[in-house]
Amino acid sequence: MTDTRGTSFLSDVVAIVGRSHVLTDPDAMAGHLTDWTGRWTGAADAVIRPCTTDEVAAVVAACAAHDVAICVQGGNTGLVGGSVPPIEHAGRRPLVVLSTVRMTDIDEVDTRGRCVGVQAGATIEQIDSRAAEHGLRFPVDLASRDSATAGGVVATNAGGVRMIRHGNTRRQVLGIEAVRADGQVLRRWTSLVKDNVGYDIPGLLAGSEGTLAIVTRVLFRLVAPPVSTIVTVAAVRHVEDCFALIDAMTERGLAVEAAEIMTDAGVELVHEHGVRRPVAAHAPFYTLVEVSGTGDVEAVVIDVLDEADVVDAVLEPGPARDLWAARERHTETIARSSTTPVVKLDVSVPIRALPEALVELAAIADLVDHPCRPILFGHVGDGNIHVNLLDVPEPRAEELTGRVFGIVAANGGSISAEHGIGRAKVAWTHLGRSEVDLATMRAIKAALDPAGRLNPGVLFG
Repeated sequence: MTDTRGTSFLSDVVAIVGRSHVLTDPDAMAGHLTDWTGRWTGAADAVIRPCTTDEVAAVVAACAAHDVAICVQGGNTGLVGGSVPPIEHAGRRPLVVLSTVRMTDIDEVDTRGRCVGVQAGATIEQIDSRAAEHGLRFPVDLASRDSATAGGVVATNAGGVRMIRHGNTRRQVLGIEAVRADGQVLRRWTSLVKDNVGYDIPGLLAGSEGTLAIVTRVLFRLVAPPVSTIVTVAAVRHVEDCFALIDAMTERGLAVEAAEIMTDAGVELVHEHGVRRPVAAHAPFYTLVEVSGTGDVEAVVIDVLDEADVVDAVLEPGPARDLWAARERHTETIARSSTTPVVKLDVSVPIRALPEALVELAAIADLVDHPCRPILFGHVGDGNIHVNLLDVPEPRAEELTGRVFGIVAANGGSISAEHGIGRAKVAWTHLGRSEVDLATMRAIKAALDPAGRLNPGVLFG
C-alpha cells in the first residue's frame, strides 16, 4: 500500500501501533473478515489493532493522508454485515479493518454518580462485572455479553433483554470520546444529569454504525440492581396472554425487568440440543418474565399465575440461569441447526400488531417453494422479533428477506430493531425512512465524513 508520493501507509501505521498489531497475513486476518453469521465475508488490505484513542487518531490521520478507507470492528457479533468490510474493493481506495480488540480498559466506577468510563473494546460482561464489584449493574444485557463490546452496542444502539426496564444503549450514554474522519478527537465527557449545550453528539453517534466517527471511549450510566428477582416461564396459547401476564404483574406493583417470547418450535430446538424444557406442557408460545419488587414477590407472582390463562408455568428466584438458558441458547442452537447460513432478521412492530405479525412470519414458509424453517423469538415487551429462517438456499435469501420486510412494513414496523442496517438492509431503508429523512442523514454523513472514508457501504450502500 503505497500512495502516489511513494510513502508506505503500512510503514506509517506500524510506527504507530507496532508491527505485531498490523496484520496482513490472510490467515491472521480471516477472523476479522467474516461476521458471526457466516453470511457476510469481506476483504481488506490489513487489520490494525490500536490500543488508545491517540493511536486511533494517528491511524485515522494516516488513512486520511493516504486515502485509505476504514471498517471499524468491535466484537464482530453483529448480524447485518456492518462490522466486516465489503467483499470487493478492487479498483477503489485501499481499505483496512480497525479493530478495538486491544482497547479493553475500564476506569474506576463513580459510585456517587453511578457511571463508569470504558474503552470501546471492553465487553458487556466485563463492564457489568466491574459495576457489580460496587453493587451496581450495567443496564444493557445481551446474550452475546461475553463478546459484544461497548463500541459495538453504541454503534448499533443495542437494546437487549433489559430494554423494557432501562431503555436502549443511547439512554445509557452520558459521554463519548470519538475520532472523526480527519483524525481529530471529539470528547463530550461529563456525568452531569443536566447539560443542554447544543446538539446531542453522543446521541447522534449512538446508532450511527461507525459511519460518522470511531467511538473509542464511552461514559456509561450504571444502575442499582434489584435486591431480588423472580423469573417465571409460562406456556400460553396466545400472544395476548403474554401481554395479560405482564400487565397483571405491573398492576400488582411489580417492576418488569425483562419480558421475552419464544415459540414451541424454538423451545423444542434448544431442548434437542441439551437445554432443559422450562415446562413439561407444550403450547404455541412461552413467555419468560423477570420481575422485582418489595415484599413477598414470589407470592405475588404465584397469585398472578393462578389467575392467568396459562397452560403451565414455573418460577425460580433470579438469576434462574436454567430458565434463561431456554431463551439465550436460541441463537447458537439455530446457527448449528441450519444447513445453510441462517437468514437472521432483527425487526420490530408496534406491540398491538405483534400477534398478527408473528402469525404471518411463522407462515412465511408456506409462501415459498424451497426449504425454510422459521424460528421466532424476541422481546415481547417492546415488539422486537428475531426472525430466523433456517435451511434457506443462499440464492433465495434476498427474496425471502424482502418478503419478511414487507410483512413488517405492512404492520407498521421497522426493518431494524437492534442491529442496525449494516450492508444487509441497505436496499430496504426506504421502507422505514422517507426521502427527506434519508437525505438529511446523508447530509450529516457528508458533513462529518466528506470523503466517505468510514465504513463505506454501511447504512447508505
